[in-house]
Amino acid sequence: MGEIGKFFFDGTIAAAVLPFLFQGFLVTLQLSALTILFGLSLGLALACARAYGITALNLLIVAFVDILRSLPALVILICIYFVLPEYEIRIDAYWATVLTLGLVLAAFSEEIFWAGITSVPKGQWEGGLSTGLTFTQTLFYIVLYQAVQMVIPPLTNKTISITKNTALASVVSVSELLNQASSQQALYANPTPLTVAALFYLAVFAPLVVLSRHIESRYAVKR
Repeated sequence: MGEIGKFFFDGTIAAAVLPFLFQGFLVTLQLSALTILFGLSLGLALACARAYGITALNLLIVAFVDILRSLPALVILICIYFVLPEYEIRIDAYWATVLTLGLVLAAFSEEIFWAGITSVPKGQWEGGLSTGLTFTQTLFYIVLYQAVQMVIPPLTNKTISITKNTALASVVSVSELLNQASSQQALYANPTPLTVAALFYLAVFAPLVVLSRHIESRYAVKR
């Protein structure tokens, strides 16, 4: 390994910072899992609520989705963590990150779920209602089953894209992977910790990207 290569990946430094980066890596995984759980659940709930066609509710949902999709996640995080305390609303940095990314994921996933629901043929609705099922039963037993299958590929891609933003947590001093790597880089005056952090990110997201491609091709064949 040349001098440049050693500068960006010094084995001695890598071994020294590994415990700190692994701790940050675990926090990143926790943030990602909570973001996915909260974001997809809320997005699906909003899409289902929108299916009932209640005008006032639908206007609120559309406004929520459009605003959250228009704003950068960093701006939302700053507003939640730094602006809300001015109104006596204080949220821990960790949960502010989960809330921010979860709301952004919910906004995008709502649109994806809604696209799936509206793409289900009208005959499926009519068939369910004609058998005596209520609107809610038809939605959950017949329509959602088909809609979710259709939107899995774009939903997977968007979920991966948004969960990578857990690195934004470093802005509010959450000790996730990037925050730990930046601290160690400053301590050693060497970029090796950032290189190790990049390898951690690859270990998580590269398999997910490959999995999303497999899912996309699989469901494309089915369609």
